[in-house]
Amino acid sequence: MQNEILENGKKNSKEEIHNQLYQHPNSSILGYRLRLHLYNLAKPNADSSYHAWLEQHPRTHRNLTGLLSEKQVGRLGKSFAVSGFSQFLKNTGEPPVLFEENRMNRSVIRLKNYYFNQGFFNTTIQTTVDSLAEQKTKVTYKIETGQAYKIDSVSTHISTPALDSLYRKNASKSLVMPEKTYNAKDFEAERKRITSNFRNNGAYYFQESNIHYVVDTIYNQHKATVELIIDDRTVKSGDTLKQIPFKIYKISDVNIFTNNTSKKNENIADSISFNNFNIYSANKLEYRPKALTDAIFITKGSTFSDFRRVLTSRSISNLRIFNYPSIEYLEDKRDSTGQSLVANVFLTPRKKMTLNPSLDVTHSNIQDFGIAGNMGLVIRNVFRGAEILDIGLRGSIGSSREMANPNNIFLNVSEYGVDVKLSFPRLFFPIKTEGIIPKSMLPRTMMSFGLSRQQNIGLDKENFTGIINYNWTPKRNTSYSLDLLNLQYVRNTNPANYFSVYKSSFNTLNNIAIRNEVNNDYFDADGNLTIADGGANQFITDVLTGKTPINAGSDDYQTVRSIEERRVRLSENNLIIAANISFTKSSKTDIKDNNFYTFKTKVESAGGLTSLLTKSGNSNISENGNRTLLNVEFSQYVKTEIDFVKYWDLGRQQVIAFHTFGGLAVPYGNSNSIPFSRSYFAGGSNDNRAWQSYRLGPGSSGAINDFNEANMKLFASTEYRFNITGKWNGALFLDAGNIWNIFDHIEDKAYTFNGVKSLGDIAIGSGFGIRYDFSFFVFRLDLGFKTYNPSKPTGEKWFRELNFGKAVINVGINYPF
Repeated sequence: MQNEILENGKKNSKEEIHNQLYQHPNSSILGYRLRLHLYNLAKPNADSSYHAWLEQHPRTHRNLTGLLSEKQVGRLGKSFAVSGFSQFLKNTGEPPVLFEENRMNRSVIRLKNYYFNQGFFNTTIQTTVDSLAEQKTKVTYKIETGQAYKIDSVSTHISTPALDSLYRKNASKSLVMPEKTYNAKDFEAERKRITSNFRNNGAYYFQESNIHYVVDTIYNQHKATVELIIDDRTVKSGDTLKQIPFKIYKISDVNIFTNNTSKKNENIADSISFNNFNIYSANKLEYRPKALTDAIFITKGSTFSDFRRVLTSRSISNLRIFNYPSIEYLEDKRDSTGQSLVANVFLTPRKKMTLNPSLDVTHSNIQDFGIAGNMGLVIRNVFRGAEILDIGLRGSIGSSREMANPNNIFLNVSEYGVDVKLSFPRLFFPIKTEGIIPKSMLPRTMMSFGLSRQQNIGLDKENFTGIINYNWTPKRNTSYSLDLLNLQYVRNTNPANYFSVYKSSFNTLNNIAIRNEVNNDYFDADGNLTIADGGANQFITDVLTGKTPINAGSDDYQTVRSIEERRVRLSENNLIIAANISFTKSSKTDIKDNNFYTFKTKVESAGGLTSLLTKSGNSNISENGNRTLLNVEFSQYVKTEIDFVKYWDLGRQQVIAFHTFGGLAVPYGNSNSIPFSRSYFAGGSNDNRAWQSYRLGPGSSGAINDFNEANMKLFASTEYRFNITGKWNGALFLDAGNIWNIFDHIEDKAYTFNGVKSLGDIAIGSGFGIRYDFSFFVFRLDLGFKTYNPSKPTGEKWFRELNFGKAVINVGINYPF
């Protein structure tokens, strides 16, 4: 079956209009009706066909009965071997859509309603049904909309003077205005705007249903007059209904019940009045009054406001020590005018302490498979000010093909550590910040400390982190995060094992040593440079000090020097004392929203303040002439990032997703390169999926190192996502990007970004993927093909590796962006 909509003689393929139809063609993937073909592969009546086959083969029937009972032979017709596969095809597939005249007529009615709501009051629709081929039908809807009606004038009849006054103050914001084309959506949105305006300004009993419109068309002029009618409030008095004006209410009292058991004012053991709030508790009050009142935006003497109620609910939930609150308003019978409300806020505390054990199967850019365990302890209201203390013990073991593994041990990666986080529901700062960041922005302070040890067959590490973070939300979809202090100290505990981990560097060095016939003391019995005995390191020292036949300035000399610079950089201890600020804005409304954007940007600076503090005296100078803190050279750099994601919902579970990222980190002062932990890499399941992680770039260099990273990155990705059947989804993707060195110690032009011409080094990968939605997470399998490889010679960059033998398999959890 096929549908065609002709609007005023022109074909209209807009999904919004086609969604008005009651019958749609069978779904397709790039024009192929996969689910229909799967359905047609199924046997219509597999069970009946089985019994008919038995009747036609009596000898086989007797043999089966000899092995099984007659009843069991009959049941075979319902088994998976006989009818189960056909049933699977039916469930997975999609039955053919058959034309029904009744559904076509209902579609006409729905289309007329759709166009009427767009202002086309005189729409006419004719339908024709044609046979395209055997068992194929085409339905054409010929729509003549006529001229759309415009609003000629808008008048109001608002019975309550107070509401009439509120309306006129904001009349300029009305969505229903003269000369606008009539649109039912404008009237719906205007109802919500008026209701929100009234309820945020004291009209407690006002509802959207109190708003009515009378629309009258002017004959032959295609114009309509609109009258807005808001009658008085209807209340029941005995057995009769009467109308009274709406009242503007103020809050006379705010009562906070810290235990839901005290809802009826029973069992109240403790109470206190603080800043015009009344706080009640069924037991001894466990919270400092200010910690509670700071989260309440409903205040005594203020006008009733829905916005304040919603903000209070969000603020209390943000404390993370109570469940979602219950807020009720009661008329204050003490007020003879009947214009006062008592606000009761009922809080249900969470458990003081919660133990959260967890066990996860993990996958990352380096770790192919891992098992991670965590034991977390959450202690709430630590200092009676709604503070939360999180203590976590974690450990993991995993397998990585990226690590040197001479003994072929499967679980060759391990890590264990402890993390402590203390959060405050306010800005913990020595000066007042209320004027800059008010409590309505839900500010929070988080202090965290972590200590971990990583043990691999490689460079073992000890890592200490300390963070002081502030975050706040100026608007519902906008947030800021400020790391006043972001400290990281990385200590490499096994630097002598460098060449066992970075095999490509070792192989290059080993080939140079063999080629130049240098001192045999560097080599082992197999003729290779020794690692454990220091032959490789001694060879480097001798080359750079002129004790070998390799001349300074030669290509081999430059290569050895580069290898040594990289070895020192990756095996030295790192001290990073940074500060950063991040901004995030998103239009996403809920978890099911597939038509939104998210914009993130971040600026980070490291080492600036530390440099000022260590300027006095020469005792803070290292052998390399760099400044140190606690005998460790600290890093200095400035870093900025921009991240943008956009989703387009195409309907019928089809989405186009776009992601772009740009990052640049510039070393200065104490540093001529960026610490490995803060640098960029390319490739992997969440990046360019045609390359493995750390196997792309920098530039056109060909990723000759084991872990290729740099200080600049550009990346963009587009995915077309579609549903295959049920919880199975598919995707087609195109990834593009690379990393480069710029403004650092690398000078090789194959590695560095040299202006616009370096954009030719952007690698392009394409591929397809299959995903299964487990509801709480998505399992993802993507196959990436190198479409444009910048490291290949001219003439071999495009389409030379589009084959399954060179494809990269990516396993991931959840979507890449």
